Amino acid sequence: MNDLSDALGAASSGMRAQAARLRLVSENIANADTPGYHRKLMSFEAEMGRDAGSTVSPGRVRLDRTEPERVYDPTHPLADAEGYYLGSNVNLMIEVADAREAGRSYEANLKMFEQVREMQTALMDLLRR
Repeated sequence: MNDLSDALGAASSGMRAQAARLRLVSENIANADTPGYHRKLMSFEAEMGRDAGSTVSPGRVRLDRTEPERVYDPTHPLADAEGYYLGSNVNLMIEVADAREAGRSYEANLKMFEQVREMQTALMDLLRR
């Protein structure tokens, strides 16, 4: 029964991590047109415990150091003498791909969680007999 509990813990930690990743992606998409905004990135870290590597947690949030694009708009209040201002470094195609990957990873963890719960229920039914 302990292995099943460990599997539930792994699936739920994966769902939490992917939910955090999806939050960051949505922040990046919402701020794609914000001048000077730097894309936020996050990696995952294995949680150390008695079963090292069986669970995962969201790592530190860091900023993408890619240079923001220069946008030409002389009417913009942040424009310099040449008419340029710094936009964001968010690429919407990358963010949409990351959102899809996070969503699918979340669904895979959810499916694993549901299957383990079904296995636990079946095991309890067998033990009751």
